[in-house]
Amino acid sequence: MMDIILILKATFAGVVLGALFEKIRLPLPAPPVFAGVMGVLGVLLGGKLVELFM
Repeated sequence: MMDIILILKATFAGVVLGALFEKIRLPLPAPPVFAGVMGVLGVLLGGKLVELFM
């Protein structure tokens, strides 16, 4: 249950920041969608590999 609340908070914060950046006409501080997803996946996999071998 705690994970769902954390995910909802993070999503809400992202929506608010995205709207704010759009409102003041600044470029979004995010990489292209696919590259960003792959970067996050890489960080997750790297952490899991360290846990596995340590």
